[in-house]
Amino acid sequence: MRYMLMFHYAEETGESIGEEAMAAGMRAFAAYAATLEQAGVLVSGQVLQPSTSATTLTLVDGEPRIQDGPFADTREQLGGVVVIDVPDLDAALDWARQAPPASWGTVEIRPGAVHTEAGTWVPST
Repeated sequence: MRYMLMFHYAEETGESIGEEAMAAGMRAFAAYAATLEQAGVLVSGQVLQPSTSATTLTLVDGEPRIQDGPFADTREQLGGVVVIDVPDLDAALDWARQAPPASWGTVEIRPGAVHTEAGTWVPST
């Protein structure tokens, strides 16, 4: 079963938390990704740029409305995602507990509904 681990945490910069803390966080993420890879559960992962780089599109009466920045006005950001392939929710929770943002933010675990393989939509199982 595929699960997406979504990492939400306070929107900080290297200047606001310090270069040393930023470097430690980057090392923690690298170690976590390596552990997922070695366990054979990592499908993909992506660290996102700050929410200030986001562009949001909504349709209003069928017309696109484009806004700079994220849709939600919040102090937290979606900072990255990891897709893992594990047997069940308990296994996904075990991996989520090990994610660095569990120490400084929130890890949302959501099962995948479908994914693509060779251009074909396949239900996640």
